[in-house]
Amino acid sequence: MTVLKTSVRNFFAHKGRMALSGMAVVLSVAFVCGTLVFTATMNTTFDKLFADTASNVMVAPAAEDGEGGMFDDEGSATGVPDSLPASVADEIADVEGVDRVTGVVVSTSAVAVDEDNENIGPTTGAPTIVSTWSDIELRSMEITEGGPPEGSGDIMIDADTAENRDLGIGDRVRLVTVGGDQDFTVSGIAAFTVTNPGASLLYIDLDTARALLLGGQDAYTSLYVDSTGAVTDEQLKAAVGDAVGADAYKLQTADEFVEENRDSIGEVLSILEWVLLGFAGIALLVGIFLIVNTFSMLVAQRTREIGLLRALGSSRRQINRSVLTEALLLGVVGSVVGFGVGVGVAVGLMALMSAIGVELSTDDLTIDPSVPVIGVVLGVVVTLLAAYVPARRAARISPMAALRDAGMPGDVRANRIRAAIGAVLSLAGLASLAAAAAQDEAAAGGGLLGLGVLLSLLGLILVGPALVGLVVRFIAAVLLRVFGPVGRLAERNALRNPRRTGATASALMIGLALVVGLSVVGTSMVASATDEIDRSLGADYIVQPAVMSPVTEDIQRAVEGVDGIERLTPYRDIEVDVTAPDGTETDSRIGAVPDTWNDDVALDVLEGSMADALGPDSISVDSDFATEENLALGDTLDVAFQDGDTATLTIRAIVSPDSALVGAWYVSLATAEQYVPAEALALPVFLFVTAEDGQEDAVAAGLDAALDPYPQMEVMDRAEFKEMLQSQIGGLLNMVYGLLALAIIVAILGVVNTLALSVVERTREIGLMRAIGLSRRQLRRMIRLESVAIALFGALLGLGLGMAWGVTGQQLMALEGMDVLEIPWPTIVIVFLGSALVGLLAALFPAIRASRMNILNAIATD
Repeated sequence: MTVLKTSVRNFFAHKGRMALSGMAVVLSVAFVCGTLVFTATMNTTFDKLFADTASNVMVAPAAEDGEGGMFDDEGSATGVPDSLPASVADEIADVEGVDRVTGVVVSTSAVAVDEDNENIGPTTGAPTIVSTWSDIELRSMEITEGGPPEGSGDIMIDADTAENRDLGIGDRVRLVTVGGDQDFTVSGIAAFTVTNPGASLLYIDLDTARALLLGGQDAYTSLYVDSTGAVTDEQLKAAVGDAVGADAYKLQTADEFVEENRDSIGEVLSILEWVLLGFAGIALLVGIFLIVNTFSMLVAQRTREIGLLRALGSSRRQINRSVLTEALLLGVVGSVVGFGVGVGVAVGLMALMSAIGVELSTDDLTIDPSVPVIGVVLGVVVTLLAAYVPARRAARISPMAALRDAGMPGDVRANRIRAAIGAVLSLAGLASLAAAAAQDEAAAGGGLLGLGVLLSLLGLILVGPALVGLVVRFIAAVLLRVFGPVGRLAERNALRNPRRTGATASALMIGLALVVGLSVVGTSMVASATDEIDRSLGADYIVQPAVMSPVTEDIQRAVEGVDGIERLTPYRDIEVDVTAPDGTETDSRIGAVPDTWNDDVALDVLEGSMADALGPDSISVDSDFATEENLALGDTLDVAFQDGDTATLTIRAIVSPDSALVGAWYVSLATAEQYVPAEALALPVFLFVTAEDGQEDAVAAGLDAALDPYPQMEVMDRAEFKEMLQSQIGGLLNMVYGLLALAIIVAILGVVNTLALSVVERTREIGLMRAIGLSRRQLRRMIRLESVAIALFGALLGLGLGMAWGVTGQQLMALEGMDVLEIPWPTIVIVFLGSALVGLLAALFPAIRASRMNILNAIATD
């Protein structure tokens, strides 16, 4: 009990020293708990949306297995959503137990444009949803201004879109659809009573919707069947199935509808959740080094105190338990605070989602009872594991340590064993990375890459202290020694305890290695893509939608009317089911293109020719598929076109997928038109435009003018196309860097904590140096230089490790066609210089504290 009281007293006596270690626990637990609360809240919010909008039975067009969801639009390739005949509603209305059948028409393929010719839809990737207004909408919306559409010229918009685009009653809105363009006047504004899923919602009357969205069909895209309450939903579903055919349409009860949409949203949220938890895990791993360092230094500083306890009769087990008790207190306090901060993180993420259009209310904040348990258990377990080695080291302190000055002699044998194990793991990791880079298949190389990353990381962490002498002396020779005696003192301080310096630097190394590795991969992806564009793209311009909509016939006609065009090549993306000669079935997407495709895109054809592949009843396939199915030129495939017939096509070209700009599977447009009805044929995804010689500028101006009424369309030359790819990959990398910033912040806290505890440990030494003439300014500079040396040591290890990971990753990507290796030297230089800045900033507080010490009190410190 006395030892327990001592450990509790020590914890609160050194709470300032524990604070930074506690911050590592707080941040990591907060990120984990915040992620869990945020995703649970998202699920709850969307569950309410789906439950509020669902009727007892939902009827929709038959869907392929695995497809479906509230916002799915299977007809988006044609611009016309899948539908069911309006007569089905009449048949269902006569079913016993049915109170009301409400038919709706919904499409996500339309584009809404304001009077300034600006697209009023979301810019975040969410769709613009055009729908008919009915009582069903009152379950999730309420009209706040004006009224619903009453005629062909009326349109009602959601309140968020109205606010964001400064629209009001009487303003003009134009819809661009596959059925043509039409101008509308805003007749009303409706606000969400549940979450806004991030989309823009526009409501028009039924007749207009059928004309513009369904090509004039007397049909609905879905039916809402409400029960009289006399039967259960399952019974009503069965009765409806008997009336219209259970297999003819997609029938769901309200619960099934909610479950399907929950799964659809859940897939996206699950990916997001695991990504965020992955970065939280990285931060937690970095935090372990901070905690290990903290307890190692605290144990070293209390060597005499622990020796006295041993001399007074405390057993090794009691000393071990005492240190672990302090760790337990740190873990509990940090985890509890982390859970509270995590709830704040979740609210912050909800605010971020609201900023991009997905309104989430704190009224729906969902905190599962398991979340605080997970947070506390995680924080406590990680803290105890991190403190285990320092606790064992403390238990080995002998009673004779009470007669010595503070500090424990290092275990030279243990350090040598650690270095040897680290060297072996590092070499094994490098060998695994080399083996991964030498693989012929990306799948096999991916496993070796993962193993190499793990082994090299663990190896460098273990061998790090043994590298301190060599690397820090190099840094000192280049940077520190120019500061004279102060620089040499900083060098000696960094070399004094290699294990401590290595652990502190390793925390920074992990974050920087990931940043550099991903930078190499991302930069190489951009370089490979741009190189591929230069090699394979022959067209001058690419015309493609910037939002979720196809290239309509009106848009294509507008482009065709531009003077100076030599060639116009539309690319259609068609979904097919392929059956190989041995009966193997494969889902695939193929390009349906005209003969001019060969002039616009140069593919790497391994066998045969694309000219033959674009002939009648012919097809090109990728070489991976051909090898896997043992196919050769002249073999045939049964190709079932979606919404069309099944064709027997002959393989006339085998194309390498590694250099294919937009795939390797192609049929001629004529072949597609032969087997797919005109109304079911997918609209072009984009257009390739080639200008006549000397007419490039005129064509560019003509395209801009012709497409001015269609602000959703983008016209890009090859340079702009490259910039778009670069910005997309760059945006993804920036998001990853932002998430990795958490781990780097924890690593910075580790440097601050190490220096702060080191200052306490060297209080008497600092006092003596001040007494013999070291100025406050020189003392601050010494500590700053020591911090810079530690940070640059970690940066060099991180840069080397990240380069190895990134180069290996690029070699694996080369197997998929991304064969250009490009090292992002500007990023590497910024990371290196940033590490020096991190060292300077981390040393501010410890340096100021050291310079303010009273000289006599410092010398008198025991």
